[in-house]
Amino acid sequence: MKSDTIKIDSKGNGFADAIMETQKAAQFRGLNHKDSVQLQLLTEEMLSLARSVTGEMEASFWLESEGKAFDLCMTTTTVMDQEKRYQLISSSTSRKNEAANSFLGKLRDAFEQAMLAEAESMNEVPDDAINDVYNRFIDETEWDQYEQSILSRLADNVKIAIKGKTVKMTVSKQFAE
Repeated sequence: MKSDTIKIDSKGNGFADAIMETQKAAQFRGLNHKDSVQLQLLTEEMLSLARSVTGEMEASFWLESEGKAFDLCMTTTTVMDQEKRYQLISSSTSRKNEAANSFLGKLRDAFEQAMLAEAESMNEVPDDAINDVYNRFIDETEWDQYEQSILSRLADNVKIAIKGKTVKMTVSKQFAE
């Protein structure tokens, strides 16, 4: 079974629809309350991880299931830099780009990595000078990897496939029959 595709953006539009679609799929497959909540949590953390890492986001989300095995799927496009790529790939179970599984895929992946820009630094002023500035705004934009830790504990498998600007994330979970 494949669910409806839900469009999600960085403003939060579609997020509630994705949770509702997850609830419907869990009910359709006869999951108990605990497993249903766990599937919803996986959906929430998957979408949060994508938004945290990629920033601006316009994504498509859907579920695929057979029996009590679920694949939560999401695709989005982003302006890729080395830091985003590293964070995304480190979120996967295999720590590898799933799109680079053939010779040409590996070649394309190596070329794309070589072409990536480094993440832009927000601070052009040295840290010791910034510390002397009174009443400065402290921006905590560093990703705390909370979503990544939840996904790695609850999901059976997390796959990340990066091809150019397109990122596909698949979170797999098999519940007991």
